Amino acid sequence: MAHPVSPLAPKTYPELPDVAGVRFATAEAGIKYKNRTDVLLVSMDEGTVVAGVLTRSKCPSAAVDWCRQNLGGGKARALLVNSGNANAFTGQKGKASVSLSADIVSKALGVAPSEIFLASTGVIGEPLDAQKFAGVTSEMATRLAPGPWMDAAKAIMTTDTFAKVATATVEFDGVPVVISGIAKGSGMIAPDMATMLSFVFTDAPIAAGVLQELLQPAIDTSFNAVTVDSDTSTSDTCLVFATGKADIPAISSATDPRAEVFAEALADVLHELAIHVVRDGEGATKMVSVTVEGATSDKSAFRIAQSIANSPLVKTAIAGEDANWGRIVMAVGKAGEPADRDRLEISFGEIRVATQGERDPAYNEAATSAYMKNEEIEVRVGLGLGTGTATVYTCDLTHGYITINGDYRS
Repeated sequence: MAHPVSPLAPKTYPELPDVAGVRFATAEAGIKYKNRTDVLLVSMDEGTVVAGVLTRSKCPSAAVDWCRQNLGGGKARALLVNSGNANAFTGQKGKASVSLSADIVSKALGVAPSEIFLASTGVIGEPLDAQKFAGVTSEMATRLAPGPWMDAAKAIMTTDTFAKVATATVEFDGVPVVISGIAKGSGMIAPDMATMLSFVFTDAPIAAGVLQELLQPAIDTSFNAVTVDSDTSTSDTCLVFATGKADIPAISSATDPRAEVFAEALADVLHELAIHVVRDGEGATKMVSVTVEGATSDKSAFRIAQSIANSPLVKTAIAGEDANWGRIVMAVGKAGEPADRDRLEISFGEIRVATQGERDPAYNEAATSAYMKNEEIEVRVGLGLGTGTATVYTCDLTHGYITINGDYRS
């Protein structure tokens, strides 16, 4: 069932440029959905390297296991993604399905299974009929093209209400290097590789090991810093493919000054995609950032911010436009991290509502209530204990979340 487009959806979308060495096609395989694309096939030129970060769930999908196995080789020639079925908790049938999927792609593109990456998203526990790929993969292989990227982003959507794309371009000695990405994610979103699929493509010539080294910090400030419902998926996958087609000397070390520039652009793309995921949180009407400052460490600040962002009571109060800062006090207190009640400060935007362990003497209910009507809400917490800081991004929790998830399988 299609759901209304999120009120937090972007008003405009960037035009993603072609990435040299990358071509793709989409198709309708009928995995679950009718009258919409649900399969994405990406072909990458020889010499493409790959880096990735995968879910740390103890119940990963068969596709995640497959990617984990192939990531060690550092090489990639193809990516096959389906929506509608996660191929998770499917036992030996799941393993057989990914093997058959890779075999189908291998024959269609003439590439080795060890250089093929797979991702699936959708219902957990239902066997994935990989034979459905046989009927569309060979046909997709005949019409591979470098765009349009919106088609690729739409094909991997499940309960998403809008396609998620982002791009950045950096120049080295006057030569442009493109970084473009797509993502899906709307529910079952929580830090620790927030439940989503994300695929980023660049023409940068960069060693696989360097790409992997640059990817993890970018994940920590993007997908690992978002939460919709505190649930970590079985299928979380972020893969970055580098074709090496840009005409510049290879980046073979993380200490290369160009690596830092590239890493910043990669982080920007991943952060934008992660924010899109939060903006498309199931049933969301408000985008929320939670910043904790003055913690004993950055890790402690993150855990406290996470506690606030994951609290159903905090999220429902924001949905109801209620500046119930007492619930934030609760979330700080339950986080299990150092905190001093009598040093605590809480603000909504620029409006301080609590200080030194009690309500701010200058608290203005009317002004605060007016602020809570905004689509974007900023929660700031000061602990006064140290220099640790962290920001977690989330959304409100509305009846819409129940509506979407109450009949997800139907």
